[in-house]
Amino acid sequence: MDRTAQPTMAQHQVEVTGGVDTHKDTHTAAAIDSAGRVLGSAQFPASALGYRKLLTWLSSFGTLLMVGVEGTGAYGAGLARYLREHDVRVVEIDRPDRKTRRWQGKSDPVDAEAAARAALAERRTGTPKFRDGRVEALRALRVARRSAVQQRADVTRQIKNLIVTAPEGVRTMLRYLKDKDLLAVCTGFRPGLDQAGDPVTATKIALRSLARRHRGLGQEIDELDELIAPLTQKINPALTELNGVGPDVAGQLLVTAGDNPDRLRSEAAFAMLCGVAPLPASSGRTHRHRLNRGGDRAANAALYRIVLCRLRWDQRTRTYMERRTRQGLSKKEIIRCLKRFVAREIYHALTTTNATAAAPSHLTTAA
Repeated sequence: MDRTAQPTMAQHQVEVTGGVDTHKDTHTAAAIDSAGRVLGSAQFPASALGYRKLLTWLSSFGTLLMVGVEGTGAYGAGLARYLREHDVRVVEIDRPDRKTRRWQGKSDPVDAEAAARAALAERRTGTPKFRDGRVEALRALRVARRSAVQQRADVTRQIKNLIVTAPEGVRTMLRYLKDKDLLAVCTGFRPGLDQAGDPVTATKIALRSLARRHRGLGQEIDELDELIAPLTQKINPALTELNGVGPDVAGQLLVTAGDNPDRLRSEAAFAMLCGVAPLPASSGRTHRHRLNRGGDRAANAALYRIVLCRLRWDQRTRTYMERRTRQGLSKKEIIRCLKRFVAREIYHALTTTNATAAAPSHLTTAA
């Protein structure tokens, strides 16, 4: 509900900053001037028509400088895309800390006003990812693949759990088989469906159903891999050529950086985004750093897989591990250091203007 008055001619000279609290069905917007005075707030539907009305409403107060949007990667994705298409600067707003929420309360207009003030002060802000390029297409494919991989693992566990409680004859036949042979045997069962009331027959029916589901999910994963691998190669060939970086790891790192990796201010910022920036944990005579538990954990896991691969196959990385071990570092601390080095190398591969350029030699040596 709009609770603003009609703007006057003088208001059209005002520099306006907008803030938007996004939800699934509606977006609540607030407008403030350069001095932080609230010009008004209003609610709009989360649709193309609502985006147009929201932009028109914000522009009616004066010159629109920027719009702070909460959740540009979720409910605010459509609005952020619309504003960018109309040459409006969009900044992503983090949620306020708990102390601020307790002090000022919570409602949609209050949250929208807080987003506008954060955008004006450039506090807790960042550049949102672009979601209209090939990396967004890659993200969609990876969502489907990740779901299929998780479901296939669940099916494998369900088969083995069912065997534990199966009738003795079925259990004895299947309990020592390897996964590949187990799935083949379960898929080949031909139980009589008219005997589904018998525990042995019912168990075989269930095992066959699960095994067929496992096979179908495997085929789905293979089909998605055939699309993902060439797409990652097209987006950034330099990234996929790095040691230890396969299509799955490259895909995750590309999705973390987004279609506009130039939004990453520095390689230190990328390391913090991936949760590999070391955090000081020193006190008194103790001087050390600890693991970072924040950031994008999927990107952190991707860097971890690169490090594990290099520790096994890359002699320079193994030499680094031996040298740091002699210096008294634990394996966990050494891997933390290696992930930080790899993040630096990945950052240069993601942001280089020449997609085929090799990574800096000193970074490759360090990792």
